Amino acid sequence: MKRQLVERELTPEGPRRGVAGQGAAQAAAKGGARSARTVTVNLAESPLAWLHARGHLDDRLFDAGEALRADYERAQLSASVTMRWDPVRVKTTGERGLSPTERQIAARQRFGGAITAAGKGLEDILWRVVCAGEALPEAEKGLGWPARSGKLVLKIALDRVAQFYRIG
Repeated sequence: MKRQLVERELTPEGPRRGVAGQGAAQAAAKGGARSARTVTVNLAESPLAWLHARGHLDDRLFDAGEALRADYERAQLSASVTMRWDPVRVKTTGERGLSPTERQIAARQRFGGAITAAGKGLEDILWRVVCAGEALPEAEKGLGWPARSGKLVLKIALDRVAQFYRIG
């Protein structure tokens, strides 16, 4: 797994998004010497992997989230920003199973089924955290939810997704 480590200032809400030590530098400029606590953050780690690594999600829920994310990526549901530069496929005699288009359609159907199985109101947190890679605090703010409520709702949604994928 790729690692992209940076130092961030630790606040009561979690790691600050800006550069580490900015708050301490500003406090020192005002005359107060405040030592800022920092934390090392891996920017390449998904929010789901972060929760799993710290024991907030069990293996079943993590696997369900990864299956949902894989179907989201296979179905190519994310916004396309530029022209597609995929190579032209040449049909060979060794091709077996589903074509790439059929695999994409099947992934889209599985993704839609999993989101439907999660239930109304839970698809937002699933998409934000699992597919878009948004951290829980930002997802909670974006949805207008109270702090620390997202983890419980995400667990409920992932449990339903795990049932859909028959994980567990």
